[in-house]
Amino acid sequence: MGRYQKPPTLPSWSTYGDYKSSNYGVHALKFSIGSLDVYFSYKTPVAFHMMGKHIVVRQNNWGRTTGKHLNWIDGGAKATRISGAEFEKQFTKAISKGGAP
Repeated sequence: MGRYQKPPTLPSWSTYGDYKSSNYGVHALKFSIGSLDVYFSYKTPVAFHMMGKHIVVRQNNWGRTTGKHLNWIDGGAKATRISGAEFEKQFTKAISKGGAP
């Protein structure tokens, strides 16, 4: 008999932020799989977090609503946000690990 292997964690989703109506909350979603959380503003990934590492948040290149989403994610720490190109590079690296730390 083979070794017991823990089944993979199924993906889950939740909302973040302070929307009073669930109609708007669908625009601020967090998807989690394994140790990787990905935050979306509308249909665009804008931040991610891997267990044991700091959260990575990209600069706001869109508008006021996405800015509100980013502030909910990082508490308004605009100085730590990275460019879109750097975000894509780090995000690609993180997802290539399959959510493993």
